[in-house]
Amino acid sequence: MRDVRTRGAAVLTTVLAALAGCTGVRTLADPTLVIQTDGGRELGVSTDYGVVFLGRTAQAGGARITAWFGDGPQTEVSAIEPVGGGIFTAETEIRLPESAMNFREPKPGEEVLVVGRHGGRIWQAKVEVRKNPRVDGLILPVLREVERSPDQVGAGVFVEVEGRPNPEFVGLVSGVLELTEEGRTQRFLTVVGMRDLWRLVAHRRELDRRRPPVYREDVE
Repeated sequence: MRDVRTRGAAVLTTVLAALAGCTGVRTLADPTLVIQTDGGRELGVSTDYGVVFLGRTAQAGGARITAWFGDGPQTEVSAIEPVGGGIFTAETEIRLPESAMNFREPKPGEEVLVVGRHGGRIWQAKVEVRKNPRVDGLILPVLREVERSPDQVGAGVFVEVEGRPNPEFVGLVSGVLELTEEGRTQRFLTVVGMRDLWRLVAHRRELDRRRPPVYREDVE
């Protein structure tokens, strides 16, 4: 069987072909996951504290998690675990390409990178964080990729940090919000940010304390 460690090393040193044409975006690892459940498909992100997604298609039961390495996709079967605050995780036995979590919430006017996935094809957009007095939380301009495809809920939101090779994770796209005021309608992407995602850190630390070691021949 293929050596997963070799494959993981390759992804850290090779820019993904799907991103090769995107100028000015320093993405080496590919942490964007497809989560398939009995209720459908959504996106998630592999972080340095584990897999995270919003559970829009299922909040319990099994999940098939597909990650993309340098030589193609790998699917792992896992069980959905609630983290709290509408956040879910699912542990995989192999280590997936991951993004570091950044716990500083971007401010209005700051630029972020939204990354989603249609199968093996990545899409991404750089946008500025918006502000609306009626919304408490992170909002972004609407992107047609999310409007047209409900399975893009869970697309990752990242910030680029000077001196770091990969963008860092700050949130998950949770849907489209429409606000009407004085006859004018505005539409935004809503984002679940670190006000809720910090729960993943506590969950992972508790899991690491009680989890027995796992042996698999294909990850030696």
